[in-house]
Amino acid sequence: MVRIVLVYPQIPPNTGNVARTCAATQTELHLVEPLGFEITDRRLKRAGLDYWPYVQVYCHGSWDAFQASAQHQGGRCIGFSTRGSVNYLSFQFEPDDWLLFGSESQGLPEEILANCSATVHIPMVEPQVRSLNLSVSAALGLFEARRQLGLLR
Repeated sequence: MVRIVLVYPQIPPNTGNVARTCAATQTELHLVEPLGFEITDRRLKRAGLDYWPYVQVYCHGSWDAFQASAQHQGGRCIGFSTRGSVNYLSFQFEPDDWLLFGSESQGLPEEILANCSATVHIPMVEPQVRSLNLSVSAALGLFEARRQLGLLR
């Protein structure tokens, strides 16, 4: 099953909203430290509402720890970035993909993007808008992958 990975997230409500999306779709959520908040942050919990029992959350102490876990489990790392080379709607997702999203202020670092099997972008019309909200981007990417894989009901 496709998995969501938030690399160095900084804003608790965004992570909480992504967790809520993961709960609704039974999608694993992987968080790569350092986080910009404590996992017990009330704003994180509030954004996820009472859905936390339905989310499989995995915290990785570093990028290297995540990478070791992902390699062990298999699958491709797909980096979402405004600098991605392929429109996410044109990309062919696979069932064991890891969908990677970077921090709200920096996105995915170049060294992480370089280790991805592919980098994709979500097209935006207005050039003055630098990026979409993290939770919106994660939802768009996840639902497109699920659509392609026939997992929407």
